[in-house]
Amino acid sequence: MDNYTDRLLPSSYPAIRPPMIKNKSFLPPPIAEHGFSVLVKAYCWDKKDTRKKLSLDKTMTVLFDCGVSEAGVIHNANLLGIDFKSIDFIILSHGHLDHFTALPNILQIINKPIKVICHPDSFLKRWIIYPNGIDKARMPFLDKYMLLKYGAIIETRICPSLISKNYIKNYYYDGEKYSENSMGDLKIPKLLVTGQIPRNKSFEKGFPIQYKENPDKNNLVPDYLVNDDQSIVVNVREKGLIIITGCAHAGIINTIYYAKKLTGIDKVFAVIGGFHLTGGGIYEDAIEPTIMELKFIDPEYIVPCHCTGWKATNRIIQEFPNKFLQSSVCSSFVFE
Repeated sequence: MDNYTDRLLPSSYPAIRPPMIKNKSFLPPPIAEHGFSVLVKAYCWDKKDTRKKLSLDKTMTVLFDCGVSEAGVIHNANLLGIDFKSIDFIILSHGHLDHFTALPNILQIINKPIKVICHPDSFLKRWIIYPNGIDKARMPFLDKYMLLKYGAIIETRICPSLISKNYIKNYYYDGEKYSENSMGDLKIPKLLVTGQIPRNKSFEKGFPIQYKENPDKNNLVPDYLVNDDQSIVVNVREKGLIIITGCAHAGIINTIYYAKKLTGIDKVFAVIGGFHLTGGGIYEDAIEPTIMELKFIDPEYIVPCHCTGWKATNRIIQEFPNKFLQSSVCSSFVFE
């Protein structure tokens, strides 16, 4: 799920576009909305493994975010023939409505216990208050008890977490670098969930118009950092890191550098997701510093989605014409 749809895009590796025609008939169009959702399929095998099909214990499927409408992600999944019951985990990038709204319906379709991994702040009750102090509204919030009712096993984590089908392990800091708890040589896919991301870049200022309810004092307090913002990191052997963001409220550059620090891997293979460079003011002011940092980081592919915005996307196309991949709903990006 993404903000953009273009049914005429041709497939070109690594982007695979959904078909428009099947059995001499036009397929229903996919839905685009101001929301985000990604199905991540991770595979793991030895170099000597020449089997065409991988065993189920060497694959993992994760749903990252759930879009802004109650049925948009479900509609698109049906078009692609995706079975929600095949999902091993659900991960939320943060607790904003354009990333969680379809979650209760998806849990009802899955109809069995499933782990939902998120930061504890994802359940905060928040407000948007514009600078004039007059225009404001309470944001829809994630209802923990509803999720539990529908089978969610909620894992709230602040620290980085390494996940696979069989375990979730935290990272620990040994004074020099983050290290994985000893797990032995498990040849199964692993994904890293960053947890709360440090804020180091001055041009990445979070979400200044966000406030949270303070029940103790019955008032609102600033919540501009969006501490629950987290991303997924995958290490593709011999190619580098794939970093998938929801909105990157922590800042896309802060996120990339944190992923490099956590893994000890310097090479970034692909950056995919919302970079939150739209909305005027401080967001668009961050476009040029972001472009400069991306030049230094030099990823192989850049896939701006969702809240990146047209101005920032156009600048990415201008500066990285051979690295840019266009997003569109129901597209698949295959990195192997």
